[in-house]
Amino acid sequence: MTSPLKVGLFGIGLDAYWPQFPGLKARLEGYVARVAHKLARPGVEVVNLGLVDTPDRAFAAGRDFRRADVDVIFLHVTTYALSSTVLPVVLRAKVPVIILNLQPAPAIDYAAFNRMGDRTQMTGEWLAHCSACPVPEIANVFKRAGVRFHQITGVLDADQTCWGEVDAWVEAARVAAGMYGNRLGLMGHYYGGMLDISSDTTLQCATFGTDIELLEVDELTARRRDVTESSLRSRLHDFHTVFDVQPDCPAEDLTEAARTSVALDALVADHRLGSMAYYYRGTGVPENEATIASIILGTSLLTARGVPVAGEYEVKNAQAMKIMDLFGVGGSFTEYYAMDFNDDVVLMGHDGPGHIAIAEGRTKVRPLSVYHGKVGRGVSVEMAVRHGPVTLLSVIETGAGQLGLLWAEAESVPGPILEIGNTNSRYRFACGAREFVNRWNSHGPAHHCAVGVGHIGERLEKLGALLGLTTVRVGN
Repeated sequence: MTSPLKVGLFGIGLDAYWPQFPGLKARLEGYVARVAHKLARPGVEVVNLGLVDTPDRAFAAGRDFRRADVDVIFLHVTTYALSSTVLPVVLRAKVPVIILNLQPAPAIDYAAFNRMGDRTQMTGEWLAHCSACPVPEIANVFKRAGVRFHQITGVLDADQTCWGEVDAWVEAARVAAGMYGNRLGLMGHYYGGMLDISSDTTLQCATFGTDIELLEVDELTARRRDVTESSLRSRLHDFHTVFDVQPDCPAEDLTEAARTSVALDALVADHRLGSMAYYYRGTGVPENEATIASIILGTSLLTARGVPVAGEYEVKNAQAMKIMDLFGVGGSFTEYYAMDFNDDVVLMGHDGPGHIAIAEGRTKVRPLSVYHGKVGRGVSVEMAVRHGPVTLLSVIETGAGQLGLLWAEAESVPGPILEIGNTNSRYRFACGAREFVNRWNSHGPAHHCAVGVGHIGERLEKLGALLGLTTVRVGN
């Protein structure tokens, strides 16, 4: 069961104000409660510490957030507060901080304010609106202390831009938390000669918090022997329900695919995998060859239900696919197939598993007498990604020995595709096909990427910021 995202929340104030301005503290506490209500949603636990108004309270709050193991902190600036009441909170928690610079109203009602008469009351009213006042002080101290922070400036209520940004940060934090501890199964070995896809798995673990499980193809082969006839029949029924199985698919190939699919499900469950990458030749061992040749339908089903599977042992792209899946937009394994200069589109797809949950219509299953560049023969999936907005994502290794996120937004458009039993789609880019290819390649990604439905670039930027990754957009 997935653990909830833990969002820390605290507001800030200055204890010297409370006896001077009766009612101010309660009013500011009400603001924090409203923010807590807006942050609350399914799958999110809000750890609300209320107002922090003294250094002693700040140190205690830092310990409270650390004990609660929060994933991200929202700092609601309600009025002026000393930076000494802020820094201890976030230093102890050691997680990214989102500063909420939110006024309670778009503007002070100047006429009503100036009619108040009592300047003490007027000052108290002003202090209830001066959230912007201490933000430079807080930013200065955070910068000098090395605290990663991000800002949202707006209005507490009825500010769609502001709260849309908050939602994007929450979603990005949820994905970052989902990546932390995700168990990535690696089965087999790299496709020989593909130097671009080799990856520093320790760096993957250090960057995303990935837990890597090394798997043996022999284990999957052994599990295939234990699949019962009833399980086979049930999985064959699933195939005909989920896929558009073409009439020329041999029954024996479908049976082999069902056997491997059932065995794969058991393997994934027993090892508690959240994603997977595989490749294996199996040369000279007929059972292993049969296992790998019959894996495509099972891996496509897994990908569709939240366990994305990348072929060719593409670790970086398994990570990209998992990120896209956690955002709820799919993440299908893809690469350049061809360019159509007449229609100004790039054809992209891949052999092997596809994210059938984001397909345009039902995914076809076709027989192939040869898997190009790979061993064996059998059945494969043919699909196009759903027409409409899409986002491409690649996890890249930078020259500085770090990971980064490379992304682009496009449109999946209708038109002819290659009916060769592979996933393939037509993508149109605002900058044009020729310019997109040149720009994308200039950043040196591996030749694979993940494609998801919808435009989610803003959320990917925020995910990169939370993880401290360089994030590069390719597009306009």
